Amino acid sequence: MTTCRRNPFRVALTGDFYHADGRPQYDDFGLGVFAEHPHVEVTRFERHASEITADQLRGAQGVVVMSPRVTRASLQHADGLLAVGRFGVGYDGVDVAACTAANVLAMIAAGAVNHSMAEATVAWMLALTHHVTAKDRLVREGRWHDRPAFMGCELRDRTLGIVGFGGIGRTLVPMLAGFQMREPVVFDPFVGPEAVAAGGGRAVSLHELLETADFVSINCPLTDATRGLVGPAQLARMKPTAYLLNLARGGIVDEEALLAAVRERRIAGAALDCFAVEPAEDVKRFEGLDTLLLAPHAIGWTNELFRDIGRTACQGMLDLSLGRRPQGVLNPELFDRAEFLDKWSAAIGGDVPRGRHAPLSVPNPRVEQPHHV
Repeated sequence: MTTCRRNPFRVALTGDFYHADGRPQYDDFGLGVFAEHPHVEVTRFERHASEITADQLRGAQGVVVMSPRVTRASLQHADGLLAVGRFGVGYDGVDVAACTAANVLAMIAAGAVNHSMAEATVAWMLALTHHVTAKDRLVREGRWHDRPAFMGCELRDRTLGIVGFGGIGRTLVPMLAGFQMREPVVFDPFVGPEAVAAGGGRAVSLHELLETADFVSINCPLTDATRGLVGPAQLARMKPTAYLLNLARGGIVDEEALLAAVRERRIAGAALDCFAVEPAEDVKRFEGLDTLLLAPHAIGWTNELFRDIGRTACQGMLDLSLGRRPQGVLNPELFDRAEFLDKWSAAIGGDVPRGRHAPLSVPNPRVEQPHHV
């Protein structure tokens, strides 16, 4: 049997995948996808910085990015670079326009986070309504007889409001089916009412959602359109018994306005996995807020999550190396651009599919694929 020789394809990983001594930070972040493809060479950045430098990208055809920003300056010497793949689905730290101008694909791990993030949302809903952390403290502080002051409530007969009906929101709806909640309400101007109904929800305006929902779950990306989407005026529309959960991005919700609403009991509580500035600054502002749950942008982190994100991101790089159009591309117009296609063809030493409507690669069979991406 003849093995087809392929051009070497170098995939670089940002430094935050590894400890300072070179050991991997995580058990499995998808590198097994390359195991049977020796033409793919995996390297790592020697140092970690908040922004990728142009020198770090020299010689790489693809880079998988965890936390560093990708800017126009990062891409100033990206003549050989084909793709930037985000280790996740948020891409506010990637200058997509700069990638397009440099003939570099910007990719996300579409679908890979849906289950874990939906499950984390359910966990937080239950923790908030059953006062899990407060009841834990009652035992540890010897305050057993204070328990009548911490009566909880069930999810039953309550309404979930989902802001952004992408993969996570669509996974969340069936996951909550056994809790006997009411029909969820959804605000997403990019998803039509029929599609929302097909996903098990009812399309409403943002105002109606805020006034109706017992839980407001933020599941949209951070963009110019969503920055500051939920501020003082929107929080004022929420019921005093309602909770807000942000597992998406800081900046979508006005943090100071939200903390004031929790502190003044204008809403029942909140859960934040993300902040406008990370790591979160001035942590003293969270003191005394017993109905506020916090996580360091990691509430959904599981071994399964990192495995699936990694496999999806690495599969995208492998597809490019094999001349296949990958999934999760944010700037598919490059598939219509001769300069990118010529660069891609030269990098792999073979033909490539032309046109944004060329067939996509087959999803990685080792990653559980969502019904909706």
